[in-house]
Amino acid sequence: MKVILQRSKNSKVTINNKINGEIEEGLVLLSSFTNGDTKEIVDKMIEKIINLRIFKDENDLMNLSLLDIKGSILNISQFTLYADCKKGRRPSFVNALNQTEASNLYDYMNKVLKEKGIETQTGIFGSDMKVEIYNDGPVTIILDSKEIF
Repeated sequence: MKVILQRSKNSKVTINNKINGEIEEGLVLLSSFTNGDTKEIVDKMIEKIINLRIFKDENDLMNLSLLDIKGSILNISQFTLYADCKKGRRPSFVNALNQTEASNLYDYMNKVLKEKGIETQTGIFGSDMKVEIYNDGPVTIILDSKEIF
């Protein structure tokens, strides 16, 4: 599982010219799944994401987590994070998890985030989405479950 997270002041996802999800302060997640990913991996990634101390405290230091600031999440499915560009000019996506399993893990991820009391907005899995990210900082962090677990 890979997640690119961006600290955000205001972000939204539009599908067919209609806003599908929008947040104020929080995180935008670009989430992708690969073969071998499980609900247990998703659970570990969620704990890492919501507890990362990447928001500024009263001393302007990154000491606060999403939970500390009571921030929101905009989670966007992003299979292209598993693009393999080693050969030729056209990326291969053979490392991306198949659509059915990836969609199930994405839905599970969003369900768990909401169960933890985090306002969670989403795109629609597999849709053509237009994402506007007001990246605060800018702070952008790449999490790869194969590297951190």
